[in-house]
Amino acid sequence: MKSLAFLTTLLLLIGTPMTHAQTPAPAPAASFYDLDTKTLAGEAQPLSLYKGKVSLVVNLASKCGFTPQYTGLETLYEKYKDKGFVLLGFPSNDFGGQEPGTPAEIQTFCSAKYSVTFPLFEKVVTKKGDGQSPIYVFLTSAHDAPKWNFTKYLIDKQGHVVAVFPSAVKPEDPALVSALEAELAK
Repeated sequence: MKSLAFLTTLLLLIGTPMTHAQTPAPAPAASFYDLDTKTLAGEAQPLSLYKGKVSLVVNLASKCGFTPQYTGLETLYEKYKDKGFVLLGFPSNDFGGQEPGTPAEIQTFCSAKYSVTFPLFEKVVTKKGDGQSPIYVFLTSAHDAPKWNFTKYLIDKQGHVVAVFPSAVKPEDPALVSALEAELAK
């Protein structure tokens, strides 16, 4: 009889899910500018440095068919940087392994080949799931995740995503420029 009671108790315990104390997930950031990241050189940088500016966040890759967009991105940055705009580049190896470089190699490539002066940050995971960068968790919380390299997220002065442009939309595209200028005018 004791054996039957023991076995019954054991079976009940096995069938009952055990609860473990779990650390609650951090609350999602209310604004892009509430997040922190690291520069390509590995230095911590709060994105609050850009609060009050209009930002364009782009996932970058050096071995992609869209890589020549670096030229247009730099032109856009140079044209509007003194008007309250910043372009933030996040290298990513998510699509086709097209950004395999080390931070030093990425910096050299961007500087030597495209004369990039806009801020570059650490390599990130843009795809949803384990390991996704907090930057892209925020960007994709209400918008699609990038489907390829050079997806562009336009962020308003308060840190909210106001538009997303797919890879094929070039930096000089009238729709992108118009959206950027409209945000700068606010």
